[in-house]
Amino acid sequence: MKDKKKFQFGNVLTLSFAHLSHDIYSAFLAPLLPLLISKLGISLSLAGLLDITRKLPSLFNPFVGLIADRICVRYFIIVTPAITGIAMSLLGVAPSYPIILILLLVAGISNTLFHVPSPVMIKHVSAEQTGKGMSYYMLGGELARTLGPLLITAAISWWGLEGSWRVMPLGIIASIILYFKLRNININKDFQKRKKEIGAKDTFKKLIPFFIIISGITIFRAAMKLSLTLFLPTFLVKQGNTLWLAGISLALLQFSGAIGTFFAGPLSDKFGRKNILLITSIINPILMWIFISSDGRFMIPILIIMGFFLFASGPIILALVQDTDSDHPSFVNGIYMTLSFGVSSIMVLLIGFLGDRFGLILTYQICAVLSILSIPFILMLKKNNHYLMKE
Repeated sequence: MKDKKKFQFGNVLTLSFAHLSHDIYSAFLAPLLPLLISKLGISLSLAGLLDITRKLPSLFNPFVGLIADRICVRYFIIVTPAITGIAMSLLGVAPSYPIILILLLVAGISNTLFHVPSPVMIKHVSAEQTGKGMSYYMLGGELARTLGPLLITAAISWWGLEGSWRVMPLGIIASIILYFKLRNININKDFQKRKKEIGAKDTFKKLIPFFIIISGITIFRAAMKLSLTLFLPTFLVKQGNTLWLAGISLALLQFSGAIGTFFAGPLSDKFGRKNILLITSIINPILMWIFISSDGRFMIPILIIMGFFLFASGPIILALVQDTDSDHPSFVNGIYMTLSFGVSSIMVLLIGFLGDRFGLILTYQICAVLSILSIPFILMLKKNNHYLMKE
């Protein structure tokens, strides 16, 4: 019983590795977009629809969450790196747009099965240091989005777009490793046996004000983040840069974001989640505008600084969701992820539309302005975020 109150470093690292091995494949889409656009002759709007298709299964996150609150879900964590790896590695081989949509849908289902229960598992092995645990977890994800563009860019440089399938075995190997690491542990066993004092329906009703606030933060935060993470390689290639430079720039943005996520969680444990979110939300639009206005010499340094603050809010928001003290944590996390899907889908379509109509430079300027609107919603957060504390 005593150990369960401690920060379980080994289990946290295992789950962070799982996040890394899964999301490294999810990061393939952005660097592949310029080549897929050229190969298929599609617009930026249709390119944005690819990302939406990948996230479409997120609509079922609450239902997956209800299941995850009742069964042992460690096998979801084990098998999904292999499934996502296979689907995403085949994108370069896919002969048509509909086949790519199907592959992305499969990857999206796998993505949902991984991301709904894994933050809940992190919470329970992090004891009272949820922010710290989420930072390690998000570090794995952001490192994946750093390594993913480099891996797939190297693969298509060596073997061509049609050779992208050659990186598939890494995901399968990762799942085998996770099987031996996770097969004998059930880190949320005691939690799953707890008597549910508040039903899922009542939980949802009581958390409506919280999720309205989180939606406001997420939608305006997503404008700037998605415009960079999804369309940065396309933007740089259109500016006359090479695919290698575009891939490296995205990797550097993600790597500095990984550092930001690593420090943001512990800082939010110490200084408050609301305070750290507020700081990042003020700094981000300023940095975005500097990036748009700068010339090529300062592009890389600005991207590095911007990545640090841009991704820092990720573990903080995840920690806020888990801080709600619910009897249905996977269900609550599923609701948050569904909201994130809806928000990101709207923003991806908007960014694609604006990019086609006005160009990506003006689109980036609009996203920088929109991100400022997250600040009023952050100010509405309760100080301690205990929305479902028992009487």
